[in-house]
Amino acid sequence: MSVASESFPRPIGTHRRFSGLLAAAALGVYLLLIVGATTSLTDAASACSTWPTCHPPADPLSQTELAIAWGHRLTALVVGILVALTAVAAVLGDVSSRVRVAILGGTALYGVQIAIGAATATLGPAAITPGLHLGLGVVVFATVVLALAWDLEATTGGDDDAITTPEPEALEGESVSADARSLPSGGLARARLTAFAYFKMMKPRLMWLLCLVAAAGMALAAGPALDAPTIVATLGGGVLAIGASGTFNHVLERDVDQRMSRTADRPLATDLIPVRNAMAFGLALTVASIGIFLTINRLAAALGLAAILFYSVVYTLLLKPNTVQNTVIGGAAGALPALIGWAAVTNEIGIPALALAGVIFLWTPAHFYNLALAYRDDYARGGFPMMPVVRGGTETRKHIVYYIAATLVATVGLAWITDLGAAYAATVAIFGGIFLWAAVTLHYEQTEAAAFRAFHASNAFLGAALVIIVVDALLL
Repeated sequence: MSVASESFPRPIGTHRRFSGLLAAAALGVYLLLIVGATTSLTDAASACSTWPTCHPPADPLSQTELAIAWGHRLTALVVGILVALTAVAAVLGDVSSRVRVAILGGTALYGVQIAIGAATATLGPAAITPGLHLGLGVVVFATVVLALAWDLEATTGGDDDAITTPEPEALEGESVSADARSLPSGGLARARLTAFAYFKMMKPRLMWLLCLVAAAGMALAAGPALDAPTIVATLGGGVLAIGASGTFNHVLERDVDQRMSRTADRPLATDLIPVRNAMAFGLALTVASIGIFLTINRLAAALGLAAILFYSVVYTLLLKPNTVQNTVIGGAAGALPALIGWAAVTNEIGIPALALAGVIFLWTPAHFYNLALAYRDDYARGGFPMMPVVRGGTETRKHIVYYIAATLVATVGLAWITDLGAAYAATVAIFGGIFLWAAVTLHYEQTEAAAFRAFHASNAFLGAALVIIVVDALLL
């Protein structure tokens, strides 16, 4: 995955500083967006009736609201300077025309954004179309991100050995079956190995994050009134649903798993567990999961069953082996726990739940494409048309940046329609910055290690965001 320096039109070390400046500008605009969304939820927008300075009205609001308003103004000033410096660097530097047009367009729109902010302060929020200020900010963010993605593509991209039609091939060496490998001779040791194999089929590494998604949905719906029985039943049913989905995935992909080094040691790929036993186990988990969800309400049970069927049938059988968009569409499976958590509390699907599900849906490609880059050859060997296999590394890395940006915008939308506050804004800004910077670094390093760093950064971002949502909704 390494890239030769002579393929670049200018020294990569020098241009990397411009890419860093673009990334900083994008993060600055995002910070302004999330701060602005938080400000709009309070009366802080009315705390400053003048512009550009902030003089409180005759009946001043609380000091906290004044501090929020001042913070928004100062953030806008710093980010404006950063965007302007980026535009100057684009004009004077050796960059492509589309990068230059994008950043100059974003800079011009930033000026319009300032004018709208001034009008909001002096004329009052009622004089401005609701959402116009925030919506234009999203457009500014999009232009800066496009400039960043295009610049990274031009600077670090190359001719990829994309495989238009991936052909399955056998893994070097023969697969190891349960009979061929050394198994414990003692009954207790065999029982432990078998029990662990069943546990492994449930894909336990997915459980913590998906349970956090459901917990965030519950917390947004109930707030401090969330009760322990609902938490236990929802998470218990969710764990079993995840286990059922994972088990069916193991059953359906057992032949492909034998061709991939990452999955060749799975219980069904090695014949450690008979297929009929695995199917029975998956069905038992499904029945138990739906039974627990039914103790809450029918909608939660229906959504739980939909999640199992979507991952097991729609994603595993239809999407994953047949389309390069498998990861994008398959993100719906990870988004469903947000709806389950909300439905467990309210017995309906609300807009905040859909917004949270949207964050998860958009985050999924930005997260999983890193893993697909790291295991590109393995997925090609399995015959899966993953993005790096079909369209190459350059296109995949560019799409990672796109989906990170879309995810960050979705977190702004979530803040705008809920009452999540400053702690949420600070958390997603910090971890979002780490996530984006890991993606920028991946463009320049293009190694398996860099792909895994970006993968772990994506996990850290979503995990931190979900935890702070739960804390904010329940405690703050």
